Amino acid sequence: MPEVREPLVSVSTRGGELRGFLVEGAAPGPVAAFLGVPYAQAPVGPLRFRAPEPVEAWNGVRDALGFGATAPKRPYAAPLDALLPDPDVAGRNCLNLNVWAPWPPPPPGEPGTTGRPVMVWIHGGSLVHGSSAVPVYDGEAFARDGVVLVSLNYRLGIEGFGVFPDAPANLGLRDQLAALTWVRENIAAFGGDPERVTVFGESAGAISLAALLASPLAKGLFHRAVLQSGAPMALPLDRARRTTEAIAAHLGVAATARALSAVPAERLLDAQTEVTGKGSPLTGGHSFQIAVDGEVLPRDPFEALREGASADVDLLMGTNTEEYRLWFVPSGLTERIGRLALRAAAWKTKVPARTVRTYRTRRPGEKPGELLGALATDKLLRVPQNRLADARAAGPGATYVYEFGWRSPVLGLGACHALEIGFVFDTLDRPGTEALTGPDAPRPLADAMHSAWVRFAATGDPGWRPWDGSRPVMTFGRPGDDGPTVVESPREEELRAWGV
Repeated sequence: MPEVREPLVSVSTRGGELRGFLVEGAAPGPVAAFLGVPYAQAPVGPLRFRAPEPVEAWNGVRDALGFGATAPKRPYAAPLDALLPDPDVAGRNCLNLNVWAPWPPPPPGEPGTTGRPVMVWIHGGSLVHGSSAVPVYDGEAFARDGVVLVSLNYRLGIEGFGVFPDAPANLGLRDQLAALTWVRENIAAFGGDPERVTVFGESAGAISLAALLASPLAKGLFHRAVLQSGAPMALPLDRARRTTEAIAAHLGVAATARALSAVPAERLLDAQTEVTGKGSPLTGGHSFQIAVDGEVLPRDPFEALREGASADVDLLMGTNTEEYRLWFVPSGLTERIGRLALRAAAWKTKVPARTVRTYRTRRPGEKPGELLGALATDKLLRVPQNRLADARAAGPGATYVYEFGWRSPVLGLGACHALEIGFVFDTLDRPGTEALTGPDAPRPLADAMHSAWVRFAATGDPGWRPWDGSRPVMTFGRPGDDGPTVVESPREEELRAWGV
């Protein structure tokens, strides 16, 4: 969290006047931060399982000097809790956001001046963890480089992604839409251009953003998008409801919003953790997923995007080379999986035998657990992203693809899931970042990656050619390369084994 010091600064929004602060030591020019700004009413009491309501205006000046309340959640389970800091900020109104902006804003309406590009961050965490208060998400570097950076909180777990017969689905997505609406209506006061908004997210944040790209309710709220380690993914309503039903059964109550709203928050979190503790799209079991609800998300987001939804939105997307290592290595799963387990897992997840053979041939020194991880990474992320890029290649919006390959020395994590975030935000020096990167992460690589994201937000061009038939991929930190390098059709044989 930035250190709060004088002088304080203020800005007028539609809800009222906010008091923020100048970030000490920001360079080359002043940066102002406004933290914990409400974008909707607190989702408590009768609003707990309802769509977000507009924030009520206030009189006087409201302090925005510290991070707002985080959504109800539990910490990551060991051993991930040591690798992924997840602050818990007490309070009732978790529907809040933060703004970092170059200061002062350009004079409104002055001839020759335009608003600055805006970037809005949606955090990940499997839809049950995370918040905008995580230190690696600090927006100072973006503001330093001329971008107005917004990060937001949204409801998590059963309160954000439960499916009920008596409440709207996808409440967490509705929260994100409410935050983006707030940005459209207020960001000009901070010097941002509401017509140049780029939304970016990682993991569950990227999956959420892919759903927003497919949602008619998000039309016009943003103009560019960045999907980091996430692809379009959603479940039919009846399948998404199963996790809610399992939690209700665990508690011995009806699977309705009315019944669950009577359960104390701590008991509900305990039940949620017990039911979903071992579930994920990778391992199966119960987990929270975005639902095709007919309103926020009328149809499967991958099919909608492949058939032209948001075709005019410029898109940057990519993955880390060894995503699976965050999930497999700390838990010891990489070592426990043998050849029979690999074969059984491939059969269960419907990976073709020829695809497994191709990976085994192309990766002769890898263990069965590493092969399974590579297959899972590509099935969930790289293959759908490539298919989406192919489908968008002839559209009006440009599509760019990247891969992050720098390998962390920590615990053998390699180029694992979430490792790129500190490089994108240029926050390698923030508390907790070293847990993933180690103490000697290369700053030039952070400079290159962060600059590419800034260029994309400002111009729509991150600095390499858009996707075409040659499938250019900008690789950041590829072993053996001194700097970012464009590679055409990396690991083409493995992609062909999936029919891509």
